[in-house]
Amino acid sequence: MHALRNILKPTPIARLQMPGIELYAKLEYFNPVGSLKDRTAYWIMRRAAERGDLRSDSTIIESSSGNFASAVATLSQLAGLEFIPVIDPNIAGIYESFLRRACRRVVKVEERDDTGGFLKTRLKRVAELCREIPNSYWTDQYGNEDGMRAHYELTGGEIVEAMEELTHVFIGVSTAGTISGLSRRLKERWPAIKIIAVDAVGSVIFGGQPRKRHIPGIGASVAPALLQHAIIDDVVMVREKETAEACQELLERHGVFAGGSSGTCYAAIKKYSERMQAHRSAKALFLCADRGTAYLDTLYDRKWVERLE
Repeated sequence: MHALRNILKPTPIARLQMPGIELYAKLEYFNPVGSLKDRTAYWIMRRAAERGDLRSDSTIIESSSGNFASAVATLSQLAGLEFIPVIDPNIAGIYESFLRRACRRVVKVEERDDTGGFLKTRLKRVAELCREIPNSYWTDQYGNEDGMRAHYELTGGEIVEAMEELTHVFIGVSTAGTISGLSRRLKERWPAIKIIAVDAVGSVIFGGQPRKRHIPGIGASVAPALLQHAIIDDVVMVREKETAEACQELLERHGVFAGGSSGTCYAAIKKYSERMQAHRSAKALFLCADRGTAYLDTLYDRKWVERLE
């Protein structure tokens, strides 16, 4: 597991132009495997190895919509471990192709759960695999507090080191590890900062009505256990069509080619902008969790976007 040490470097923070607000984007797609989830995977695997929960003969099993599985697959190869990802039809083709090349076995569920999503079905299959396979280790990105700690120590640590002041931060929620770790670290540094949770319409995380969703990486069909650790001041819900429009605006206006959760956060910032402009010297930050490459056939395809509500 020594190969996992010191693999991550600080990611850049870019200033974006928005009237009345100092807006910053932390470009997490500069991580080695290409997303914010590199941090989560790294910290969970490193800490599990240090405790002896993850050994040289372990098989890692996890449910993922793409980024986390890609990170675990890459780190598993570096560490000489086997990894079985559990995915669903919403995964972008580029991620599925990568996983099928990087992993000897990929499990894909096809049945939707009672909310119209796939998360419960994926988690059920993970539990079955863990019972079937000796020496299996479930990274549990939805409940493992090491995932939260990754963003307290790493992502949050970089932000407080780089920024003199922030008044607002917008954080997309799925597993809730990012918002839990970041909110705690940023509130320690700037007690008055507003932590704005961003979710997708159709997600049940904040009590919304479940509905079919098409964009992976944000929202969930179950409320994640890690959410109880987050310190949240407000919640903004974003429709998928708004996400697509925001992704395209990020590229066309700011030159930022980012994925679905990034667009969702940017859309939330636009919705929230009047309230921030009323705040003297508003300084806001959001995370660009991954690149837009995996979304070229969806969020960046105007014909596909026209079918969204």
